[in-house]
Amino acid sequence: MARRKKEPKSVHREKIASAASVLFMERGIAATSMDDIAKAAGYSKATLYVYFENKEEIAGILVLDSMKKLYHYIASALEQQQTTKEQYNFICRGLVQYQEEFPFYFQMVLDKINIDFERHDYLPEEKETYQIGEEINEKIKEFLISGIDKGDLRSDLKIMPTVFGFWGMLSGLIQLAENKEEYIKKAMGLSKARFLEHGFHMLYCSIADSGE
Repeated sequence: MARRKKEPKSVHREKIASAASVLFMERGIAATSMDDIAKAAGYSKATLYVYFENKEEIAGILVLDSMKKLYHYIASALEQQQTTKEQYNFICRGLVQYQEEFPFYFQMVLDKINIDFERHDYLPEEKETYQIGEEINEKIKEFLISGIDKGDLRSDLKIMPTVFGFWGMLSGLIQLAENKEEYIKKAMGLSKARFLEHGFHMLYCSIADSGE
């Protein structure tokens, strides 16, 4: 224990969060107790509470960390690629990469980012996650406006409904491909990657200018 005290608090929090992440993915948050997390991380339950108030705080930090990476994927895609279609393709790849790296949190992000700021019982991590989600939406908004200005995307797109629909359709397609991978392979003769490629192209055509 003396050795642990010499380590920064952040080191202990990272070890605990890492152990919790494995358990959450295996069992789900509801079925995972603080006792389970303490044992997996190699800490006593009392020590665990020194670093985290409850398992919801741990989950919030894990989701926040994953969202930061998603923001990086999206921002990098928009900064490095020049054409609208290239940017779109890299956004799609970023989302696929995010789902593959963080399947559990991918689903949580779709379900949970909905904070009532009139209440004051939300965690700081929840608020920051929400704010990062808004920053991602802003990046997609910039992408759409740029594409319209270039003449690549339809000029009649309503920006914010399109941003929200964009996420819903892309994330839904990625989740479908993950859940139905074997069916897609047997029924369509397509790999998950090829199915997603087809779906992404179809969605792009729905927002592209008719000349695209």
